Amino acid sequence: MSYTSRDDRYDKMKYRRTGKSGLLLPAVSLGLWHNFGDIDNQENARTILRLAFDKGITHFDLANNYGPPAGSAEENFGRIFKQDFTGYRDELIISSKAGWGMWPGPYGDHGSKKYLVASMDQSLKRMGLDYVDIFYHHRPDPSTPLEETMRTLDLFVRQGKALYVGISSYNPEESKAAIQMLRSMGTPCLLHQPKYSMFDRWIEDGLLEVLEEEGVGCICFSPLAQGLLSNKYLKGIPEGSRARSHRGNGAMDETAVTPEKIARVVQLNEIAKRRGQNLAQLALAWVLRHEQVTSVLIGVSKPEQVTDSIACLENLAFSGEELKEIDVILKS
Repeated sequence: MSYTSRDDRYDKMKYRRTGKSGLLLPAVSLGLWHNFGDIDNQENARTILRLAFDKGITHFDLANNYGPPAGSAEENFGRIFKQDFTGYRDELIISSKAGWGMWPGPYGDHGSKKYLVASMDQSLKRMGLDYVDIFYHHRPDPSTPLEETMRTLDLFVRQGKALYVGISSYNPEESKAAIQMLRSMGTPCLLHQPKYSMFDRWIEDGLLEVLEEEGVGCICFSPLAQGLLSNKYLKGIPEGSRARSHRGNGAMDETAVTPEKIARVVQLNEIAKRRGQNLAQLALAWVLRHEQVTSVLIGVSKPEQVTDSIACLENLAFSGEELKEIDVILKS
């Protein structure tokens, strides 16, 4: 069945400027970390991508190792892109990354030029693209000189294989060094992609200040703590949840779902109700409250979760009293 996107797709989505660049990203972006691998239902994946674009989500985020198996999310996305989105390429932001293990031997992991160049070429081939809009180094590699990794990112922009580059999971000191090094090469760092949620707040210890000072955008992954900050866990660990998954990459450890966290989730849900939101919408809005945060990356297994997540944009304002109450719950 041929696909034509809705004419009103841009009417309700909010778009935010990425740092000091000219690029706008949707406040809610779609991550393909889960639910797009070969073990997943491909018609469901196709429906999710179509609905996301119909709702104004223009940014689809991938990585070389997404699946499982590794690489399959890019392959499946490439097939769906060819079926449905070829005519919309100039309306899409497609990102990928490299930095985790992909193939055996010393050249299939980390941050060397050898690995990154091979990985970029493989990703473009899997997706059937001439270029990606954003390419990230997926994690810091203390064994490779930072200059080698950053010069490779700079090379991709000069070759036209990436329009922009970014980094992921770098700490404040590493981020500052990488950002300034890229700037000196003439290729600004567009985005930092950190893990951030109510239960994982490390970016508040200096990273947001670095990004503000350097004019770099921020796009947060796992804003729902892999589903823990949703109604799914209000009564414990349900069957079919990520905490009971044994899929390997990205599966949540059951021990992460503690009675203490469940108690906090229940209290946070009461605040969400007062705000006219569900828990997931509260958690997404809470991440987006930072001016430095350009976008949140959602991962969904059902199309209706796309619509539900986007509804967080209807109430992004927090009173001082609400933020104080949330902090008390999170630190209890």
